[in-house]
Amino acid sequence: MSDDSLILAIETSTKNCSVALGKSGKLIAEKEQGGEYSHAENLAIFVNEILAESGYSLQAIDAIAVGKGPGSYTGLRIGVSYAKGLCLALNKPLISIDSLTTLAISVIDEIPVNALAAPMIDARRMEVYCAIYDKKLNQVKEISADIIDKDSYGKLLQEHEIYFFGDGAEKCKATLIHPKAFFLDKKDTSAKFLLSMGHSKYQNKDFENLAYFEPFYLKEFVALKPSSRL
Repeated sequence: MSDDSLILAIETSTKNCSVALGKSGKLIAEKEQGGEYSHAENLAIFVNEILAESGYSLQAIDAIAVGKGPGSYTGLRIGVSYAKGLCLALNKPLISIDSLTTLAISVIDEIPVNALAAPMIDARRMEVYCAIYDKKLNQVKEISADIIDKDSYGKLLQEHEIYFFGDGAEKCKATLIHPKAFFLDKKDTSAKFLLSMGHSKYQNKDFENLAYFEPFYLKEFVALKPSSRL
């Protein structure tokens, strides 16, 4: 395997539609848009734009890395389906990366040495997808769907400062009140944080089976019924 792998990264597990292009794990170009779900409209456009900006063709890509979730059912379905389609069309390998881990990577240099990082992805109502990591990105708490109340993560908070962040953390501020609980604002999943791990997985030939790979939804999708009108 070449050390100068060219990897296209796609991350759609939240409202942020994000794509990035990296060489040897280093960012070359990126394009993203948050606010509302726009993945179906923008994903292919963003890919074409960063390739044109950087002067590469789709055929030049060595592999495609995709954020596998957990997160938005619709967002993940769109992102993974698009990534798999590109891999099949180009005969390129698919690399999947846990979205909470890459979200943790985005802030790990900002938190104190003995503190813990708790990325949160919104799972509706007072539920979040969450895992907790130490400064070396070792998982202290496994990924789970957590219903947040005043006692959540109480045992860990007794011993560590915990920094909560991600699109699921905002709604937890009023509930998770603790002297060792801190919140980092305006943090979201982004394709650029897949590049380093994507490069390592490419070197190790850690690829997904295109025929069987599915996003890590964690929960079954439940369609919400519209409220009855009076």
